[in-house]
Amino acid sequence: MQERAFSFLRTNRRPEKPRTRGVTEIRGPYYSVVGPRYLSDVLETAGDYADILKFAGGSFSLLPESTLRELIEIAHSHDVKVSTGGFLEHVLTQGSDAVDRYLQECRRVGFDIVEISTGFITMPIDDILRLVGKVASLGLLPKPEVGVQFGAGGTTSADELASEGVSDPARAIEIAKRCLDEGAYMIMIESEGITESVRTPRTDIAQRFAAELGTEKVMFEAADPEVFEWYIKNYGPEVNLFVDHSQILQLEALREGLWGTKSLWGRVLTY
Repeated sequence: MQERAFSFLRTNRRPEKPRTRGVTEIRGPYYSVVGPRYLSDVLETAGDYADILKFAGGSFSLLPESTLRELIEIAHSHDVKVSTGGFLEHVLTQGSDAVDRYLQECRRVGFDIVEISTGFITMPIDDILRLVGKVASLGLLPKPEVGVQFGAGGTTSADELASEGVSDPARAIEIAKRCLDEGAYMIMIESEGITESVRTPRTDIAQRFAAELGTEKVMFEAADPEVFEWYIKNYGPEVNLFVDHSQILQLEALREGLWGTKSLWGRVLTY
């Protein structure tokens, strides 16, 4: 890590990269147009605290290849892995040949992680496991996403998602366990139906995921500061979290015990 100003101040100890706990994934191009100069500014300022850069909504397919490669190279120069986000579920609707070409293209342009998301579709567990194996066989890191909300993704409204209903967390937990046994790099927990686009947060579901899967190989999506504050309050500063890139310093301040809301002020500690 780069030398910091005010280094005399006590902060919580944080593992150096590559980290296996306290991993922070940040959202890249989608809600904000993140170009090479923008990304360089973000990572030159706060790259020590970012572990993964995630493209959302297939945004990488809208970019010129030269720009996409430049963004990936900038991330790699800061020891930041690059993830496809959950675009694979769109590719799955176009057949197995499209999936094979998509994964080959991900490897060719330099992605590290392929997220295997099924928020909008339903698949047999064995098919998900085959995808985990196929991604791994290409030297890429498979990162399945599981959740309880059918139709999750794309900032769907709470009312619309409520009409779909919430599935039994037991199935998501079973998928996650089997994917980890198959060699998944990490499991992403989809926030919709739990803490996002819900009338009342279902933190009991998040607690069940943590209890049955542990927290070391699980990453929780935490789109709002109140959400990542809740995760840190309940699971400590080394919980793995996915946030927007605009929130990276706010999250790191909480992890290191530098700042916090009233309920966290001075209470986030390591030994």
